[in-house]
Amino acid sequence: MNADTSIRSIVIAGGGSAGWMAAAALARAHNPERCQITLVESDEIGIVGVGEATIPPIQQFNQILGIDEATFVRETGATFKLGIEFVDWLREGHRYFHPFGRFGDDFAMSPFHQHWLRARQLGAPEPLSDYSLTTLAAMGGRFRPPRPGDPAVFTTLSYAYHFDAARYAAFLRRHAEGMGVVRREGKIAAVNLDAESGRITSLTLEDGGTIRGELFIDCTGLRSLLLGDALKVPFVDWSAHLPCNRALAVPSGVRLDDVPYTRSTARSAGWQWRIPLQHRTGNGLVYCGDHLSDDEAADILLSNLDGPAMADPRLIRFTTGRRAKFWHKNCVALGLASGFLEPLESTSIHLIQTGIIKLLSWFPDTSFGPLPEAEYNRIAIHEFERVRDFLVLHYHATERTGTPFWDYCRTMPIPDSLADKLAMFRANGRLIERGQDLFQEASWLAVMLGQGIEPSGFDPLTNMVPPRELEAILRAMRKVMAEAAAGMPLQSAWINQHCRADQLIAGA
Repeated sequence: MNADTSIRSIVIAGGGSAGWMAAAALARAHNPERCQITLVESDEIGIVGVGEATIPPIQQFNQILGIDEATFVRETGATFKLGIEFVDWLREGHRYFHPFGRFGDDFAMSPFHQHWLRARQLGAPEPLSDYSLTTLAAMGGRFRPPRPGDPAVFTTLSYAYHFDAARYAAFLRRHAEGMGVVRREGKIAAVNLDAESGRITSLTLEDGGTIRGELFIDCTGLRSLLLGDALKVPFVDWSAHLPCNRALAVPSGVRLDDVPYTRSTARSAGWQWRIPLQHRTGNGLVYCGDHLSDDEAADILLSNLDGPAMADPRLIRFTTGRRAKFWHKNCVALGLASGFLEPLESTSIHLIQTGIIKLLSWFPDTSFGPLPEAEYNRIAIHEFERVRDFLVLHYHATERTGTPFWDYCRTMPIPDSLADKLAMFRANGRLIERGQDLFQEASWLAVMLGQGIEPSGFDPLTNMVPPRELEAILRAMRKVMAEAAAGMPLQSAWINQHCRADQLIAGA
């Protein structure tokens, strides 16, 4: 009989969203009587915690953990997110919306947006946003989740959340501890390696305690104490494509009539985020320190808040990029320990989530054979690179001039994978898919058009639909979309009725 080589002990180094997401998911997947999960964190070490906006797959992650949506929204002070509004990115005074969900409905033999491109060339003036239920609802401040029995148009709508990252971590901690995860308070003083295999054997804490394990999850943030410092996995610097290297974060007061979307506003050397929660508004400025001093950045941020700041701005320094590997020997890094991509498209929480799901898909045994590690790294690196390309698109496709930062971004070399996508779209509106892309066709379409990239042609198969028939189909779609959006309640009314965090706000 073969010996049981199952992992019996998992050590998670670091808490925050990454650590407690990992703890909750691993506890859900493992019987605590067969596999002990220990999370080591120190109350003295703060978390970055700026990732308060998410994208729709967070719904599936919470469902996997068995989390009730209304409870989650109340406990984390969450609001609903239908997309991101980009202000002044193409040029000052211009704005566009990147919605979740899809545009229109495909018909005949071509994608919907190809028919819209043809109609535009025939003289139709309606913008693409008229065919997005998500956009129409967002611009009207409206929200409700799709439900069984809804008209088919609601299948085009999707949503995510804005939430307090610290409260999310605390919420998941309670959830994970209820499933048997053990939390150990303490700072990590040393990471101990086996002299022969080079694997991690234990963590030594400052209080002298030792935490032994078989599989180690590095959630130590930008420090990357396990994967980077101890295992010497190098960092791949992407700052040539994404030059911002600092962020200032500050909360401001809440507006009870707030909108169900994130706002990103381009500034002279970066961009400012605005994320409305139930109990406060999250704000921050991501910028390049080579072109803007910290004091200048603070002035820009504080002078562009909707209400008074609730604290002093907090400075975060970073370098955009990733570790050369995310899994090495018996250590897997999640969150900032694996790499940093600025939160322009709210991918921070999602990349933690997909890292966890990939780990569960390729979970090792105590032999730590090389094949699962190699496949995990292949998929993770590809995903990071595709998200990188999507972020670079926002900076590179711009008409902004007059500042050294934007002049550099507009003219900088871009990855070949992005250049290929742009060339194809400019030629005929077609969207190249590379497989396992986080952002699907609707997202690339919204941002490329929003950033001023205009196709010169369209799919010739759309000519099979007579112009009058095309006009009638599109008119009917616009009518259905507009009526569905108008019939949705205001987000504030939905939250008040179903998931208002009254105690949270009273104690905020």
